[in-house]
Amino acid sequence: MKPLKVALLGCGVVGSQVIRLMHEQAGDLAARIGAPLELAGVAVRRLGRKRDVEIAPELFTTDAEALVTRDDIDIVVEVIGGIEPARSLIVAALAGGKSVVTANKALLAEDGASLYEAARRGNGDLYFEASVAGAIPLLRPLRESLAGDHVKRVLGIVNGTTNYILDKMDTTGGSFTDALEEAQTLGYAEADPTADIEGFDAAAKAAILAGLAYHSRVTAAEVHREGITEITATDVASAKDMGYVIKLLAICARSDDGRSFGVRVHPAMIPRSHPLAGVREAYNAVFVEAESAGQLMFYGKGAGGAPTASAVLGDLVAVARNRLAGTRGPDESTYADLAVHPMGETVTRCHVALDVADKPGVLARVAELFAKHDVSIQTVRQEGHGDDAQLVIVTHRATDAALSATMEGLRELDIVRAVASLMRVEGDD
Repeated sequence: MKPLKVALLGCGVVGSQVIRLMHEQAGDLAARIGAPLELAGVAVRRLGRKRDVEIAPELFTTDAEALVTRDDIDIVVEVIGGIEPARSLIVAALAGGKSVVTANKALLAEDGASLYEAARRGNGDLYFEASVAGAIPLLRPLRESLAGDHVKRVLGIVNGTTNYILDKMDTTGGSFTDALEEAQTLGYAEADPTADIEGFDAAAKAAILAGLAYHSRVTAAEVHREGITEITATDVASAKDMGYVIKLLAICARSDDGRSFGVRVHPAMIPRSHPLAGVREAYNAVFVEAESAGQLMFYGKGAGGAPTASAVLGDLVAVARNRLAGTRGPDESTYADLAVHPMGETVTRCHVALDVADKPGVLARVAELFAKHDVSIQTVRQEGHGDDAQLVIVTHRATDAALSATMEGLRELDIVRAVASLMRVEGDD
């Protein structure tokens, strides 16, 4: 059959692996699709640069717009990342009747609505499995396999860099700075790691997950976000003493009445018995709870050239099949149109360590303040003697607003010298 022509935007770590897999698996891909794939062009910023894959020089171009609007192109694969020019190029491709496969989480989380609209107008597909968890098949199960179910909660580790850092702090007892430097040396963290360690990357992924899980539009701006830069070796050691481990979690949870949901990214303690606690180094894992299906877990390599390219190729096969059949895959599902409730309405638990004066009545005054804000204490222990002591408190479930008000009140007590540590607790309810 006539080949389906593919335009590739970007030839970096992921793009070069996409080309390699297209070449090495050409026969299998053609058999699975029903027609061969032909790489028709590769848009790059600079010509003549040494690449990690062999490709005919004449296929390279710096004119990405001309490539994606060519009449003979059937499918565009975008792996350049960022907002612009990726958005303009994808919209142009879709407007021209092409189908698009992208790994661009930041763009999908900021302006996925305009991409879907362009796909509908152009009668093409928009697939993005590689945008959230690399090689892990996650989005398609949420969008298709669980389409007949109601997702209650999505709880996951979706950033390999931060998981590597926190895992090293847990296993070695080292500092955040030391673990970050090791991650950069090994290539797990960028020279500027801000997007990872401040939670921006995970927040974009959480927005995509929540949109699919709850059939509502969600942007990254609606995701409550906290990073891991304030986590200390003392925090990690304290969690270990209590049988917990600290992870940066993306959490999407439907409210009890089903009328809204929360989306948040922040570090949290989880019990070492929880399946996510054993996720080591730069791996990703996502725990999904649905009403009928129960608990499901997806685990694997969440980043890297080859794993991400694997997900891209899976999407490429799907959209190629659709194109041959003259059909489209699933469109955006926003029928529920649920609201994203504010972080203050989120119900969670909290671990707090207080540096206090070691004298009679301290615990009573602290407990009184918790009770004032309707926050119930589950456990409390005191460490240290003499003039200084530390109270370590774990609460029962309460709204985040009540917990925040309690922490503000604690900081104003004359007997509290410092709130030494504050961490949410998840995964044991």
